[in-house]
Amino acid sequence: MTTSIRTLTPPTIPAPAAAPELRRSTGRGTLRHVRQHAGAAALTVVPLAAILLLWQLLTVNHVVLWLRFDKVPTPGEVFDAFRIQLGSADYYRNLISSTRRILLGFGLATITGVLIGMAVGRSAVAARLIRPVIEVARPIPAIAVVPLAILLFPTGEQGIVFITFFAAFFPVAVSTIHAVQALPHVWEEAARTLGARRGDILFRIALPGALPGIFSGLSVAMGVAWICVISAEMISGQFGIGYFTWQCYGMLDYPSVVVGMLTIGALGWITSALVELAGRRVNRWLPRAAR
Repeated sequence: MTTSIRTLTPPTIPAPAAAPELRRSTGRGTLRHVRQHAGAAALTVVPLAAILLLWQLLTVNHVVLWLRFDKVPTPGEVFDAFRIQLGSADYYRNLISSTRRILLGFGLATITGVLIGMAVGRSAVAARLIRPVIEVARPIPAIAVVPLAILLFPTGEQGIVFITFFAAFFPVAVSTIHAVQALPHVWEEAARTLGARRGDILFRIALPGALPGIFSGLSVAMGVAWICVISAEMISGQFGIGYFTWQCYGMLDYPSVVVGMLTIGALGWITSALVELAGRRVNRWLPRAAR
């Protein structure tokens, strides 16, 4: 008996017909993404352009109403002064000095503020010991500490860093305290039921859960730190953007005064944006941060 073996060939699978449609939908999605970014950029640029145009019209026409614009430098004069400063080594030295003071003071305030805030928020004993000191010192303006800083520290640089730290510490500490105390107790109870230890609860539940509130305080602290470091540089500094701005005012160089003001604003914007970016990266587990 002869057995015939037939070779079975798999059926031919047709190419997916939806590939062109997929490409078209991908292209539409990319175009929509570009339009969204262009719209966001326009929303950022339009107000700044409107302010610049209004500034130009008021200063060129020497408008005098409730405010006097006849002595305010024009945008063109400020731009010329800025171009001159870009070629000056002192301008960059002032930038570096102010940025270094901010990084040192803000960094120290972040570390100590988070540690003390976690301790006060988690421990009743620490709250009774430390919270009254925080509440008494918090209303004191950082500028009022300048004479004390001059007496305490041997150099003006250390005094300015201390003033920056003093200004940024309280927003960080208070936001950390409130963020820790606002955590749901059911999280800790569930962790204890699963056998979590005290350290696990602190570093895996309390600290991550409080990070959104902590970064809100950090964003506020960065703005306060810039205000106080500039004021301290104007009073007792030898270098820095605040010192540069005040020195230009004393020399009646008003275009350079505006250059210093705009530089302060740009530095504050950049550093605050970096803090917010770090907050979004750290808190990417939040639904809104993921989007």
